[in-house]
Amino acid sequence: MSAFPRRLICTLLLCLPLGAAASFAQREEAHDFVRDMRAHGFDDAELYALLERARHLPRAIELIRPPATPGTRSWHNYRARFLDRSRVDGGVAFWQQHRDSLARASAEYGVPEEIIVAIIGVETLYGRHTGNFETFSTLATLAFDYPPRAPLFRRELENLLLLAREQQRDPFSYYGSFAGAVGYPQFLPSSVRNFAVDFDGNGRIDFDSDPVDAIGSVANYLFLHGWLPGQPIAERARLQPGVDARPLIDAGIDPSLSPETLATAGVTRVDGGAAADTATLVDLPTPGAETEYWLGYRNFYVITRYNRSSFYAMSVFELAEALRAARQRR
Repeated sequence: MSAFPRRLICTLLLCLPLGAAASFAQREEAHDFVRDMRAHGFDDAELYALLERARHLPRAIELIRPPATPGTRSWHNYRARFLDRSRVDGGVAFWQQHRDSLARASAEYGVPEEIIVAIIGVETLYGRHTGNFETFSTLATLAFDYPPRAPLFRRELENLLLLAREQQRDPFSYYGSFAGAVGYPQFLPSSVRNFAVDFDGNGRIDFDSDPVDAIGSVANYLFLHGWLPGQPIAERARLQPGVDARPLIDAGIDPSLSPETLATAGVTRVDGGAAADTATLVDLPTPGAETEYWLGYRNFYVITRYNRSSFYAMSVFELAEALRAARQRR
C-alpha cells in the first residue's frame, strides 16, 4: 500500500489559518503510527484525514500528569469519595433494577454481584459520570504530546481504530474520560476488545446507554484475571507491637506471604488467627490517624488489575460490603 504523500500533508498544513494549532498529521510520530497501522489494513490517506480532524486537548494532559508536588496519601479522604450515601443508595437501586443480569453474571463468572456493582459505582456512579472527552482526540493528544506514557496511549489509539472498525462506528463517536476510558465500566479500547462481552445478546457491545453489557464485561474481566469464586478478598490485620511492616509491604501487591511467614513476622487476623491464605500486607495510611493494615488475598489482587491501586481495590471492597449490607436490610 503506498504512503499518503507527505508533500501533500505539508501543503494542507500551509493552508491552515494563521495561528491555528498544528495538526497531529505533521508529527513524525504520527507518520510512524500511520505506517505501523498498514499491518491492520488501514489506508494511509484515511488515517491522515482522521489525524487532521483530531483536536489537541491540553486539559487531558493536565489531568493525567502527576502533580508536581505529590500530596500526602490519605485513606480517609480517598474512602470518603466512594463510601458515601449517594453511592450506597444508588448502588442498591442499580442492583435492584438489574438484579437478573447481575445474578446471571455472577453465576456465569463466579464474581459476587456486589463486587460488580461496586466497580461500576466507583468508576462512574452507575453510569452518571462517564466523561465528556472525545476519545479519539484524547488518545491522539496523549499518544503524541505526552511522552512519559506515549507508548501506552499509542497502543490505545491503535485499539480505538480497530474497535471502531469492528463496531462499524465513526472513531470520533466515542466519549469518555481524560485517559481514554469509555462507558459504564470505563474500559480502555484495548480492554473493550479483549474483555467486553455482548451480555444482552443483541449482537453488539453497548457501554454508552445500557449497563447490561458492562455488567457482564466487568465480571468477565475479573474472571479472566483470575478471580477465585467463593474465596476471601481482604480482612483486617493485627500487628504485634514493634513489628516493622515495611519489608512485608515492600513484598508487593501480588500475594506472596504465606500464613506462616506472616505469623512469624507478627501479623495475624484481628481475631489472632493466622491469615486465611497466601496474602499481601496492605497499608492504608491517613495523616494524623493510625494506619490501617489489611490482609489482601488473591481476589484483592485481581481487583487491582482493574486499577493498580490498593486504595482503589479497598474502596471497591468496602463499597461492596456496604451495598450487600444495605440490600439485606431492605
